[in-house]
Amino acid sequence: MTSGGGVQTKIIPVFVVLPPQTLLLDVAGPLEVLRYANQQQGAVRFDCKYVAASDRQTTTIGLSLAGLDTLPEVLPDNAMVLISGGSLMETMQAGSSRERRDLADWLRRTVRDDTTIVSICSGALIAAEAGVFDGHHCTTHSDCMGELRRLAPLAQVLDNRLFVEDGRRFSSAGISTGIDLLLHIVSSLTSPVIAARIAQIMVIYIRRTANDPQISPWLSGRNHIHPSVHKAQDAIVADPAAEWSLGRLAKAAALSERHLSRLFREHTGVSVVDYINLMRVNLARDILAHSRLDMEAVAERSGFASARHLRRVWQQHHEEPPSFYRTLSS
Repeated sequence: MTSGGGVQTKIIPVFVVLPPQTLLLDVAGPLEVLRYANQQQGAVRFDCKYVAASDRQTTTIGLSLAGLDTLPEVLPDNAMVLISGGSLMETMQAGSSRERRDLADWLRRTVRDDTTIVSICSGALIAAEAGVFDGHHCTTHSDCMGELRRLAPLAQVLDNRLFVEDGRRFSSAGISTGIDLLLHIVSSLTSPVIAARIAQIMVIYIRRTANDPQISPWLSGRNHIHPSVHKAQDAIVADPAAEWSLGRLAKAAALSERHLSRLFREHTGVSVVDYINLMRVNLARDILAHSRLDMEAVAERSGFASARHLRRVWQQHHEEPPSFYRTLSS
């Protein structure tokens, strides 16, 4: 498919699985992220369908969802299956109900090697019962950890995580963290700039935690809603290695240099120069993980004057040396 600007659009079929007593926030929040992603760019389009064991489903707030699609017998190429959570009380009291077992059986039959699984909250229990987390790291709501470990003895269940990514397997702690997870996925499939823009529109703090290295470091300093500062950040993230003078950034943000400097530190907590250096370190880290270039070439491509300059700035952000990230790709 080609978008209006002549750019080839990648279509990602998304099947949103609705269990009994669907927790509506597990659906509405993440799917709003995908809706905005479709609005904000044309390179990737998320084609979403809502599926369940019947054409009607209940929710935890008493609202009924009608006109749902049936579970497809075959999943298309490179499909994404997003499994919503349900009422935690219903899940833990009733155990594995007939309808939940039917959903797990469907996943077991239809998931392919190229299928991406995204579980929100207790949706991880359905995925676990289907065996799709076997051999993978995963997480769920804290109240469901014991049940997840019981259902998925071959998985590595991680505590105290907003979300976990392991290959084509994504899982979140649930409720609002489903939004965090989908922002991360959109960032990976489109760009960090698009994810930051969506977070700004939704007035969402993009959260990072030292306990989860999977959350994109490109989203640092984005937990604010000032549009002019975001414009400056968008420009830097789009090309970290460029020559970013304060005057050039001030022009992009439509502010005076003095005003931009003040607002930038106020809303991001760092100076413009420090933010530029952090984005360049992120770029250098990505280059190291995906190439065999020597340090001088990595420094040049990421905007540093020399390898020595890169290492000096690197030490301000990472305990491990640059070589550590190179070994991750080996």
